[in-house]
Amino acid sequence: MGMRREAVQRGRVPPTQHPGFPGQMALTNGDPLNGHTYLSSFISMLIRAEPYPTSRYGQCMQPNNIMGIENICELAARLLFSAVEWARNIPFFPDLQVADQVALLRLSWSELFVLNAAQCSMPLHVAPLLAAAGLHASPMAADRVVAFMDHIRIFQEQVEKLKALHVDSAEYSCLKAIVLFSSDLRTPSDRQSDRQSTFWKDACGLSDVAHIEGLQEKSQCALEEYVRSQYPNQPTRFGKLLLRLPSLRTVSAQNNFWEIYL
Repeated sequence: MGMRREAVQRGRVPPTQHPGFPGQMALTNGDPLNGHTYLSSFISMLIRAEPYPTSRYGQCMQPNNIMGIENICELAARLLFSAVEWARNIPFFPDLQVADQVALLRLSWSELFVLNAAQCSMPLHVAPLLAAAGLHASPMAADRVVAFMDHIRIFQEQVEKLKALHVDSAEYSCLKAIVLFSSDLRTPSDRQSDRQSTFWKDACGLSDVAHIEGLQEKSQCALEEYVRSQYPNQPTRFGKLLLRLPSLRTVSAQNNFWEIYL
């Protein structure tokens, strides 16, 4: 996949519409979020940036929860498109230089995809995925089948661990913002490996690392405040959520898996 500049230039929410997010703000539709009617205005805007409600993803799923090849590919495309659309419309991201927007998306899109997959409770069935992979690489060598199934297992483990935490929509939005506003660059060995594939692009050369780090810190503080306010009886919840993020990179590192899957 090649992230093109046009993919992040056409944001639906102009940067001038992002205020300073003072105080608290109720969700515009008035509906409570898992019983939480009021959220910080920053988190509210992260949630409003979602291009599709979670229920829309269910249109790709069959009633018996067994997905065919076309359903899986369509859902994967929606999840990926949703991640890019969401990033284009969240606070502060459209204000960044276009080159930085592209670099951040190239670095984080696969992790955003995993978070979206967990949020929509994406079912993962090995057989249809293998069949879909066969459309792109047929016949598939035995060693490639073994490696691909291992990548699916890692992907599924990360999704299931997120689902086990019962992450709510506000928390998912904050986690995605933390992942997106990451200035962490890959190690030289990672970058050398990436050069062997046109699918992955290096995210070096951010023009304002300090500003991006500040946005990540803002997102992390918003999550911490939200969790402390809404889950006072779960003092370790914030830490558990953050600990899931490094594991997502074990999925994003599986180049061949993403090449086949998407």
